[in-house]
Amino acid sequence: MKKHHFILACSFIFLLLFYNELVGINLSLFGLALTGFICYFFQDRFTERSHLVLVVTTVLSCLAFAWYGDFVSFLALAMSLIFLQFKTQETELKIIQVFPLVFINGFASLARAFMFSDWLPEKKLHNNTLKKLIAYFIIPMFFLALFFIVYSFGSDHFSSLFTDYTLDLNFYSLVFSSVLGFYISFTFWNYWIPQACYEYNDKLSHEFSEEGRNKNEETFSFLDLDFERKSGEITLALLNIMLIVFIGTYNYEQFFEAVKTASLSSDTHERVNAVIFSSIMAVGVILFYFKSGFNFDEKAGNLKKLAKVWIVLNGVLIVSTIIKNSEYVSFFGLTYKRLGVYAFLILAIVGLVFTFYKITKQKTNAYLFNQFVWCSYATVLLCGFVNWGNLITNYNISVSKGVEPRFLSSLNFNDETRREYFSAKNLYGEYVEVSREQEICKNQEADFLSKSLYYSFLHKRK
Repeated sequence: MKKHHFILACSFIFLLLFYNELVGINLSLFGLALTGFICYFFQDRFTERSHLVLVVTTVLSCLAFAWYGDFVSFLALAMSLIFLQFKTQETELKIIQVFPLVFINGFASLARAFMFSDWLPEKKLHNNTLKKLIAYFIIPMFFLALFFIVYSFGSDHFSSLFTDYTLDLNFYSLVFSSVLGFYISFTFWNYWIPQACYEYNDKLSHEFSEEGRNKNEETFSFLDLDFERKSGEITLALLNIMLIVFIGTYNYEQFFEAVKTASLSSDTHERVNAVIFSSIMAVGVILFYFKSGFNFDEKAGNLKKLAKVWIVLNGVLIVSTIIKNSEYVSFFGLTYKRLGVYAFLILAIVGLVFTFYKITKQKTNAYLFNQFVWCSYATVLLCGFVNWGNLITNYNISVSKGVEPRFLSSLNFNDETRREYFSAKNLYGEYVEVSREQEICKNQEADFLSKSLYYSFLHKRK
């Protein structure tokens, strides 16, 4: 199949799934159809294990959206399809380029769709084809229409066979689904990659070129390399000393000073924010000093040791914050935000590990950014696959923390646990619970293609 076949076929599938329907299971089926096309027609390009992993995560993302139908599972589905298509079609380009390309093609497709010569095959109409069209279709249809008009005047019953019915067609939904399906299919199968992406791709390599290994230019024109190297050693030494002092005061305030319960929330948030920004800036410092030839500078031994100490100390700070966040959870229970803090802190540790690996194995700065993209993707997948709302509800009920009715009613996909708990305690979540139950009923009454499977398997409230 050629590109225009994929575009037209997927546009038709989209129309069948989304005509007169809301977004629901139909999007998952469309995602599975796209995945099936990629796996069947481009299986010869599956040369790495990452391709098979992406196929599995894409299928799981489609199933997760069919079950939950929320924004996070939608994001997981969209990223999985885009990453799978990108890694299959553009094996040489680095994954970090996918984000600007999605943005560019979102606008470029609006114009490129009308450049028919770029995506439709050029075919000459031979005389025999034209003759067949005229002889087998145009002439018979002309006479058929002419005699239909004549016979319609002679018999009302004959005329009523073709006129006395109403076509049940939602014209606006038909047009909207057709246009949107074509736009998505065209952008997915016939995306545009500027030549600059190929030219810049070498700079995003994980390994330094021979020229990059030997290239060791000054960052500032007024400082030569010896002064810059010594400046880095002094900077990291001072930062390490300051970080040691900060870790000491930070842990003393967290674990030894008496803290009022009322101020525990604000204090924890402030400290977590400080740690997250500290970790980001720590990686920034490493990226600033370890660029190009500095990674292979034989005189930069002390700089590398100080950088590794700096990374380890930041890791200690993050672990302390994880312990403090756990203490905060034990006081007040779990929430989405507190789980998000865990996610950010774990990602910060992973980032520091990759940074340590970059220094040890002399990787480029682009290596870090590409790894961050994969880590972010893995985080989105985890958020989309796991029922965090139900997990929070079960945990809070088990420890009797954070079980306020309004709060439990505001969590997603915890309905059976919430109803059971409210029934046992004779509680009522006020208008939040009413709104939640109305949402459940609305989804259960929707057409099959427009609903989420989670609600289909949820018992109606007695």
